[in-house]
Amino acid sequence: MKIATYNVNGINARLPVLLRWLEEEQPDAVCLQELKAPQEKFPIEAIQGAGYKAVWHGQKSWNGVAILSREHEITEVQRSLPGDADDVQSRYLEAIIDQKVICCLYLPNGNPYPGPKFDYKLSWLKRFKKRTDELIEMDLPAILTGDFNIIPTPSDVYRPERWENDALYRPEVREAFHELLEKGWLDSIRTLYPEEKIYTFWDYLYKSYPRNAGLRIDHLLISPYLTGSLKSGGVDKHVRGWEKSSDHAPVWIQLE
Repeated sequence: MKIATYNVNGINARLPVLLRWLEEEQPDAVCLQELKAPQEKFPIEAIQGAGYKAVWHGQKSWNGVAILSREHEITEVQRSLPGDADDVQSRYLEAIIDQKVICCLYLPNGNPYPGPKFDYKLSWLKRFKKRTDELIEMDLPAILTGDFNIIPTPSDVYRPERWENDALYRPEVREAFHELLEKGWLDSIRTLYPEEKIYTFWDYLYKSYPRNAGLRIDHLLISPYLTGSLKSGGVDKHVRGWEKSSDHAPVWIQLE
């Protein structure tokens, strides 16, 4: 089973890029983030025309998450992260595909630091950890995937010294990420490529993509139940170079 994550940065504006990538790579399950489209504007006909079923939670102008499946049915579990009934931002979608729990997330950016947006990021992470602990305790085949907006280590960013006071690289959020790993979640891409320079995001400014001045913030974490099934994975970096592409590239893993 090939599972991918892709922050599309506006699904309708980038639809040709998304459809081209789906046709070329044909992942079995895909998690999308930053749809930037209300619920009724999700391009379901085009997605179905590409051979995919979908569940999604849209939001006007920003946020938004979706899960696509090529062959298997999708059973939606929940479309918001438990723990805060007042949180209306569409950042979390959980579903079951082929007996695997897939958690698609668009974690808050948190900038500027310090401030209320950073506080929201930390509170969201606290709620997220509670849910992921439940999945570990149930010993389920589960995948946490999406745009985490977390740079886990200095090797995951070009010139890390420039990011010390950025909400993506603050010690508090890196510690939250490492707590997930300590609990048993496996950072699949870093496990497959322990020493390589791997990025998933390149800013539109400063010729970041041609210079490979990027960040690794899109992750696929797999539960202990699945760690023995990890076969391969990678970043489709070339997609970032396509015309009118997202500033993120698709990331994927292959499970037995």
